[in-house]
Amino acid sequence: MALAKLLSSGLVFASLAASKWIVPGGRWHDTEGNLVNAHAGGVTLDPDTGKFFWFGEYKIEGQVEGGGVSVYSSDDLATWEYHGKALEPVEGHPIISTDMIIQRPKVVYSESTSEYHMWWHADNSTYGLLLQGFATSPNISGPYTYVDAISPLGNWSQDFGIFTDYKDGRSYSLYSNGDRLEGRDVYITAFNEELSNVTEVIHRFDKYDLEAPTIIQTDSSYYALMSHKTGYRPNNVVAFRADSLAGPWSQPFMVADPYTRTYNSQSGFSLRIVGSESLHLAAHRRR
Repeated sequence: MALAKLLSSGLVFASLAASKWIVPGGRWHDTEGNLVNAHAGGVTLDPDTGKFFWFGEYKIEGQVEGGGVSVYSSDDLATWEYHGKALEPVEGHPIISTDMIIQRPKVVYSESTSEYHMWWHADNSTYGLLLQGFATSPNISGPYTYVDAISPLGNWSQDFGIFTDYKDGRSYSLYSNGDRLEGRDVYITAFNEELSNVTEVIHRFDKYDLEAPTIIQTDSSYYALMSHKTGYRPNNVVAFRADSLAGPWSQPFMVADPYTRTYNSQSGFSLRIVGSESLHLAAHRRR
């Protein structure tokens, strides 16, 4: 019940949007009247300007992968200005060419390097690499320069997310490790201080065979949301609860009303919004 209230409070919050409404499942247009093109991404708050920056996969008809990463900014989470591509694909590049997969991009600020770090699921068209891509920029909107693609602690990495603990500021890499028999786990793995690599596994959700992890943090608990693996068909997203990221974690439970298939969506990213009270926006991708 507590998580359901958090999710419902985060889906529509007109008071933060200057009398504008966020409509789940609605068609969003940017300030130029074009449809927002930022699939399966994440939102980063720039503390210097107070603006929200939305990063997502750029997709057009005829090219569903390899389009790069687009970026938008907003003061109210309802009105979005397009800033072009934060990460441009490069023809012939082994990781970010137009025939490669650039999925679920997330951006965090590295205090140690004074740069913004972008991470994403990097792969080829057959999902044979299962890597985490890494790029940097001195500016939040980019352009971002490709740095590397890693196998986190020697593991595979598919659906990718980032979680930053608001209490201690530490960031974590969240990922499933694919569909192979040796995989089918979901990991919470800590980043190093520079946010340039991962250092240790904090928890492994062993053989639940889930994907699309994201974490909602309250004052006392963590909720890890994940999706079942049904391709592009929606399903009932589940959550686990714990007092610590290291666990122990509860058994999974559904986060939405039964038979809604999580309102035809999949878990993707969660944003904590601090105002007169703390709200949590669950940003799911429509399926």
